[in-house]
Amino acid sequence: MTHRPGNFPLTPTRRAAGLLAGLALGVAVLAGCSSEGADTDCSIAGSCTVTFQRGVDASASILGVDAKLVGVQGDQVTVEVAGEQVTLLAGQQAAEVGGLAVTLDSVTDKEIKIRIAQGG
Repeated sequence: MTHRPGNFPLTPTRRAAGLLAGLALGVAVLAGCSSEGADTDCSIAGSCTVTFQRGVDASASILGVDAKLVGVQGDQVTVEVAGEQVTLLAGQQAAEVGGLAVTLDSVTDKEIKIRIAQGG
């Protein structure tokens, strides 16, 4: 058998590391999130936290749907998710919108955090 420099056999550990790296890249591509005036943080488990900045036209595209901040009045927040508007209160049970569970995490004078999860 000829051994060439730089031609290393794949050990189970290296195979697993390569598989995990490829899987992580695939999940990132499939999740495909983008935003304007908002920050997104998505997990492999199929949920995302979207932090909308107040005072701007804020929107995000996550889990294959668009989410947009429509308005805030006190501790009541209206968002549009998957083309449907829903009004949320902090601490209330998740609202189902287009098969997604949408909850309001927090409202401050600077930002609004909502959580959107698959399997609502």
